[in-house]
Amino acid sequence: MSRFGLARRSGAAVGTALLSAISLLVGAGQAPAATGTYSLLAFPDQSHSAVDDFIGSATTSVDVTMYELRDTTAVNALVNRQKAGVKVRVILDAKHTSVNGSAYSTLKAAGVGVTYSSSAYVYTHQKTITVDGAKSLILTGNLDSTYYSSSRDYGVFDNDSADVSAIEQVFDADYAKTSITPADGDNLVWSPTGSESRLLDLINGAQTSLDVQELEFGDTNLVNAIVAAEQRGVTVRVVGMNPSSYGSNFGQVTAAGGSVVTYSSTTGLYIHAKAIVADYGTSTAKVFAGSENFSDNSLNSNRELGLIIDDPAVLSGIESTFANDFANGTPY
Repeated sequence: MSRFGLARRSGAAVGTALLSAISLLVGAGQAPAATGTYSLLAFPDQSHSAVDDFIGSATTSVDVTMYELRDTTAVNALVNRQKAGVKVRVILDAKHTSVNGSAYSTLKAAGVGVTYSSSAYVYTHQKTITVDGAKSLILTGNLDSTYYSSSRDYGVFDNDSADVSAIEQVFDADYAKTSITPADGDNLVWSPTGSESRLLDLINGAQTSLDVQELEFGDTNLVNAIVAAEQRGVTVRVVGMNPSSYGSNFGQVTAAGGSVVTYSSTTGLYIHAKAIVADYGTSTAKVFAGSENFSDNSLNSNRELGLIIDDPAVLSGIESTFANDFANGTPY
């Protein structure tokens, strides 16, 4: 789930055209135009300034749930919104006070409503920012500038009203440390209530291809589902991290005919993303991005949030980035 203890480090025609265009944008470090309900950020190709700008755009409220917050610019952006009269509330993971302590103290001193997370979850690993109760940014990575230059991560802006309403309802409960069964809105994937079943549905529903990018690759049920997909003829590719930790599971995938590449350098790209693209280039293509790792803890004991959507631009942007990472990884 974090780096602690780990080595550092819709249709085919439309999809193909978007893949080519967004590949150029990502390579140039530019964000695709924010059209429609969703738009994508791909890190480290793009700057985290887009996140700071999003915080800065708030006129009435900013609600943040963050596993790790160690970014002076982002903290200052939150403080500035508080000073401007915007209602700012922040939930930080309680088990990572060594990382979050400085941000907590700064926010508290500025009058921001900041709290450590509930003990009801092993970790609050969610990474979400909601502005003005109208638009949310769902991230796979933390706001921790220590890792910005090397971590592969994604962020999806979501202004679907049902999604944002559900995110805000859960935020209110988690901030008050009261129990809640999260609503999925139109697209949301929550832990600990339903993420494993939602991800299994995505994997089990794949018919042609399955591209998986995960920091942790240890959940038996999800790995078995990927192997079963291969056995029914789905083309599977995996980009992973730390082969010494997940070698047996990677081995299951390759033994069934899938392709796996890994990263393990302490100085190169660090695969922190959590993303799945199913049936890319078909009319039924879907993409998952969120905070959920392939681990029992992440799926069944943590507070986590992701989403599954069929937006062509997000699909193409993540698939383009995945393809580049797959081409440059070390074959397992």
